[in-house]
Amino acid sequence: MGYLIRRQGLKPAFVWLPLTILNREAFYDHHLLYHLYLAVFAGVDPAVDGGRALTQAGKVASILMPGLAFLAIWWLLRGQQVYWAALWSLGLFAVSDAFLYRMSMARAQSASLLVLALGLHWLLQRRYRRLLPLGFVYVWLFNGFPLLLALAGLYTLATLLTERRLAWPALAFPAAGLVLGAVLNPYFPQDIAFMANHLLPKVGELETAVGNEWYPYQTWTVVQNSGLALAAFVGGALALGWREKRVDRPALAAFFLAVLLGVMFFKSRRFVEYFPAFALIFAALAVSPLVEGWLAGRPRWQRVGPLLFLALLAVPLGLTLDQARRAVAGAQPAGRYAEAALWLAENSPAGSLVFQTDWDDFPRLFFYNSHNVYTAGLDPTYLELQDEALFAEWVRITRGEVERPAMAIRQRFGASYVFSDLNHQAFLRVAAEDPALTEIYRDEHAVIFAVE
Repeated sequence: MGYLIRRQGLKPAFVWLPLTILNREAFYDHHLLYHLYLAVFAGVDPAVDGGRALTQAGKVASILMPGLAFLAIWWLLRGQQVYWAALWSLGLFAVSDAFLYRMSMARAQSASLLVLALGLHWLLQRRYRRLLPLGFVYVWLFNGFPLLLALAGLYTLATLLTERRLAWPALAFPAAGLVLGAVLNPYFPQDIAFMANHLLPKVGELETAVGNEWYPYQTWTVVQNSGLALAAFVGGALALGWREKRVDRPALAAFFLAVLLGVMFFKSRRFVEYFPAFALIFAALAVSPLVEGWLAGRPRWQRVGPLLFLALLAVPLGLTLDQARRAVAGAQPAGRYAEAALWLAENSPAGSLVFQTDWDDFPRLFFYNSHNVYTAGLDPTYLELQDEALFAEWVRITRGEVERPAMAIRQRFGASYVFSDLNHQAFLRVAAEDPALTEIYRDEHAVIFAVE
C-alpha cells in the first residue's frame, strides 16, 4: 500500500477485494497515515526484484516506529521525574517476548503505542489541547483509535478520585479530535460504515473464525511470554500499598489503564501490543516515590543504584530478547508465496480474479502481485458482511464439500484462477477430479488452477 500511495497518490483505487466490504466503492484505508509512513521507504515494485527491496524497506520501517514509541515512553517517565527513567524504558525489551514480536511487524500497532504514550504524557502534564490534533491523527492512523478516548476517560476518573475535580477538557479535546478525524477524512462517510462493520462483529463471541490475534492465549502461555509484564503490574500494585501517602493522579491513571489493557489482553492476544508497556509504565510510576524516599540522604546508593537496576535487568533482557528472536525466526518466511504470486502476475490477464482457499493468504499474494484481484482478505468477515450466502459457499468449497467446484467458482465468484496452499487436502482432492480445473503451476508451497 505504501508503494501504491507513492505511485498513485493518497487514495489509490482499491480494486483488489471486489467481493467484500472493501470493494472499490466502499473502500476505507483505516491505516492511511501508517501507509503514508511506509510510502517513504517503499520505492521498488516487487515485480522488478522479486520483492527484495520492498521487504527490506518494511524491515527498516518496523525498526524506526517502535523505536519512536519506546522513546515516547522514556519521555513520559522522564516528565514524571521517575528515577532512572532510561533504565525503566530499557525494561520494555524485557517484559514480554510476544510484545517484542508484535512490535517487530511492519504494522500500525507500534504507531498506535506511540500515540497512546504521547496521549498519556500530555494528559499527565495537563496539556489537554494537544489531545485534539493527536485524536485527529489517530483516526487517520489506526482503526483502534477508540483507545485514546478510553485513556482520556480513565485519566478523568483518576483525576476526579484523587483531586475531587472533573477535568472535563481531558475528555473533551480528544473526543473532538476523534470526531473531526472521522468527518474530515478523505474516506468519509465510508470510514463510519467500515468502523461499524469491522468492530461490531468482534464484540462478544466470534461466530466466524478470524485471525488468531483476536483469540486469547492459554493462561500458561501468558505466563511464559509475558510473565515479567504481569510481575511488573503486581509489583506496582504492591508499591502502591507500601507508600505512606495516598495514591497520586499519575499512578492511579496508569493503574486504571493497565487494568483495562490487561483485561483486553486476556480476551484477545492482539492487545499484547499494549499491556506489557503500560504495566511497566504503571510499575515505574508506583515504585519511583519509594525509590526516591529510600535514596534521600544516601548519596552512595544514588550512584550505585542504577548499576544494580541494570544488573537486575540483565537476565530478563537476555532471556526475552532471545525468545523474541526465536519467535521471529520461527515465523513463516516472507517469500513463501513469492514465486507463485509473481508467476501468476506474469501469466494471467490484468484484473483477473483469483479464488483463494485461505483468506489470510491475501497479504502475501497482494504484496507480490497487485496485477490480479482476490476473493477474500484481511478479515473473513469482510466477505461475509458483503454477501453472507457467497461467504457460506466459499467456506464449503474451500473445505472440499462441493464436488466439481469449478462451475460455482466461475459463475458465482467470477474467478479465472484458484490459488491454494498444499494443506487444503480435501479441496485438492475434489479439484483433481474436476475436469474444469486445470493445474497450471505447483511448487513446494502452493498450487494454481485455471478455471475453464
